[in-house]
Amino acid sequence: MPRSSRDIIRIGATLGMADRTELATLAGGCFWCLEAAFERLRGVQGVVSGYTGGHVPNPGYAQVCSGGTGHAEAVQVAFDPGVLSFSQLLQAFFSIHDPTTLNYQGADVGTQYRSAIFYHTPEQKDEAERIIGELESSGLWANPIVTEVKPLITFYPAEDHHQQYYRKNPEQPYCQMAIAPKLAKFGREH
Repeated sequence: MPRSSRDIIRIGATLGMADRTELATLAGGCFWCLEAAFERLRGVQGVVSGYTGGHVPNPGYAQVCSGGTGHAEAVQVAFDPGVLSFSQLLQAFFSIHDPTTLNYQGADVGTQYRSAIFYHTPEQKDEAERIIGELESSGLWANPIVTEVKPLITFYPAEDHHQQYYRKNPEQPYCQMAIAPKLAKFGREH
């Protein structure tokens, strides 16, 4: 199982992904929701659900759900910037979740469900801050955006049964009640 951004890129190269593959690491509530939406975007070459932003090495799902590790449920998105820019990816990210709610999305509550952009490069940091500034100025949301912008230190892929969860379990009640409506809305917007 891959344990770093370099491993994800190496795996992407083995799968025949474009030489220009870039990574984005984003947290916005349940990783199943984000993964299912990002997989539908043209230019996305792969999505891995996992954990980042915490202080416990190699955490598992139960540990992260306890809220004691400091990690956020996140996805790491491999994308071709020649097809999908980082800016376009962030626009999609902000349409998938509510970036104005601190530490929750829908029924998912806790710091593990926070909104965050874990940047890989200074350029990603600058672009994330620019997009957030534009969205704040637009007045799209009544409340301020609380999305954190932090450097990516380590990304830990989640256990195998969390990968492509929606695709494998579309009839599961959580998928029907939480993910399917988000995907329907996402499909209309993207």
